[in-house]
Amino acid sequence: MFAPELADTVSGFEPADFDFLAEVEANHFWFATRSKLIVGLADKFFPGAASFLEVGCGTGAVLREMLRSRRWDRIAGSELHTLGLVHARTRMPKGVEFVQMDALNIPAVDLFDLTGAFDVVEHIADDEAVLRGLREATRRGGGVILTVPQHRWLWSEADVRAHHQRRYESGELETKLGRNGFEVLFSSSFTALLLPLMAVSRLRARKGGNENRVDREFAMHPLANAVFKAILGCEVRLTLAGLRWPMGGSRVVVARAI
Repeated sequence: MFAPELADTVSGFEPADFDFLAEVEANHFWFATRSKLIVGLADKFFPGAASFLEVGCGTGAVLREMLRSRRWDRIAGSELHTLGLVHARTRMPKGVEFVQMDALNIPAVDLFDLTGAFDVVEHIADDEAVLRGLREATRRGGGVILTVPQHRWLWSEADVRAHHQRRYESGELETKLGRNGFEVLFSSSFTALLLPLMAVSRLRARKGGNENRVDREFAMHPLANAVFKAILGCEVRLTLAGLRWPMGGSRVVVARAI
């Protein structure tokens, strides 16, 4: 534990939400397709990477898919909150490393071929400090993959409940990566095909909807979940085939450490 004084405090996230997320992430359309996209991009841009660090791994949903995707010499997950790490530890074999740490103080220098933070940096006021830490942890020529929420006009009570500091505009994260030692290789929106539905949901919430619980944000009918998973699965395949989406609820960026 590198930041025990911050463990399980309400610091960018509600630790109590990990129990619910651990139940829904594996099959929820957004989490499942996002993991496929991240793994696909890692395979496409950094097929030779043998070590990986995920900052803010939560309950380990993405880390588990990365572990299954190839043979790693070293794979590690970090999280500020030990409640998330408890879930992550139960999902992984003993060879996976876990540390409790603050994303603003990553205690690693030139250790990993690939690093990632998936819907993490938007929770942190000084997001560029996190990018600098990721650059220090990443070997020159290695890579980073980031996902963040996109479009300020989508801001709603769901963002407040999630302790978001911001939603990003197109080009914003790319510029910050360039200032902090990375060369952008790939950038696209994600959840593009479902953006109209997402926009309607968020706009309705501004008019008095109750989104003050994480289960209201992610719990849904199984049929709707299956339909949305199929739609986003198609979007992921098109993205990995080379299509770039100008708008979407999220943004995904791949960059090389220079």
